[in-house]
Amino acid sequence: MTTPSASSIDGIDLSANEFWALPWQDRHDAFARLRAVGRPVFFDEPENPFGTASSGYYAFVSHADVLGASRQPELFSSARGATSVVDLPPEFNEYFGSMISMDDPRHARLRRIVSRAFTPKMIQKFEDDVAVTAASIVDDLLATGPCDFVQHVSARLPLRIICQMMGIGDEHYDMVLRNTNIILSGQDPEFISEDMDTAVTQLLTAGQDLANLVTGLAAERAEDPRDDLVSALAKANIDGEQLTPAELGSFFILLVVAGNETTRTAISHALNLLTEHPDQRAVLLADVAGRLPGAVEEIVRYASPVIWMRRSVTRDCTLNGSDYRAGDKVLLVYWAANRDEAVFADPGHFDITRSPNPHVGFGAAGPHFCLGAHLARREIRVMLQELMTRVPQIRASAAPDRLLSSFINGIKHLPCELD
Repeated sequence: MTTPSASSIDGIDLSANEFWALPWQDRHDAFARLRAVGRPVFFDEPENPFGTASSGYYAFVSHADVLGASRQPELFSSARGATSVVDLPPEFNEYFGSMISMDDPRHARLRRIVSRAFTPKMIQKFEDDVAVTAASIVDDLLATGPCDFVQHVSARLPLRIICQMMGIGDEHYDMVLRNTNIILSGQDPEFISEDMDTAVTQLLTAGQDLANLVTGLAAERAEDPRDDLVSALAKANIDGEQLTPAELGSFFILLVVAGNETTRTAISHALNLLTEHPDQRAVLLADVAGRLPGAVEEIVRYASPVIWMRRSVTRDCTLNGSDYRAGDKVLLVYWAANRDEAVFADPGHFDITRSPNPHVGFGAAGPHFCLGAHLARREIRVMLQELMTRVPQIRASAAPDRLLSSFINGIKHLPCELD
């Protein structure tokens, strides 16, 4: 284990809450200094409430390292946890991680069963629902006027779509949103207690509430199937295998948390970025339909809604000239890889015409590439289409209130004005 002593990285501690409270640009500057070291830097772990000891982790901040690890899951495993730096109890890990905290063959089995539920007919229905829901949200926005963009626009679309997909009634919307915010709260005291024991209880309760909701619905659908994803998942069958109730519950937590937060974060950043970069807004407005696909990719690259995922080294190996030992932990820092100067020209510049744009905002190529990337892209594109054609002058009227989290690059609140 080697810790670089270069003075250029003195004071950078990715395990400290204070680092993630720094202004956006200061954090990007820190990651640029880490990339300049030329090899992954080792960090001590944050406090672990479960008492499982470990020495620390390597931060993979280059595009090449993130791609290399993602393409070799046999060396860089997800099974010890993907969403927590510290080791969690196995049941906690699977409860909140579902298939993203598994390796093949378990991962492949679960992904096959889930994929079977997403029939072409159902996918078309989801896509139609996105257009209808986005139009309705903009109708409400025009009636409401200046407001919190996150609450009234970006948080509503993905959560409504997921609830409609699953067949979850509007009466559960607030509960699902509240528990989603708790699970992805990071260290933000607006959503979760600063007392570690209380926070763990809040997380477990939030997960249990969501799991109970969907497993209860699945039991109902077994008797009275409907045209929704809960019914499809409950009966999806591959070679005689189906999802167990526990697998269904943990997959729903993954879907509602990851599917909601990634899209919400990207749409929130989109408004902020188009406000901060009026030149790019003008490019988009000059050809909304033609520029939207590129704009979506650049928003996802620039914002990188999911900051990192963790992997664990399964055996001694070498990647891009650096040696690792079995048991080492690594963080695939997508946020840093998406600003890698070796891959992206002028990476700090927001450019919706950027091409090529090989970002890793949905993860890198490999078995854990985001299952919902297609739906997320469509939701972002359709929402921006509605906004840029019907409310083209909408803009952020104040700085974003950012989530205090090392894991999600979230925006909690973003005041907007329509004129």
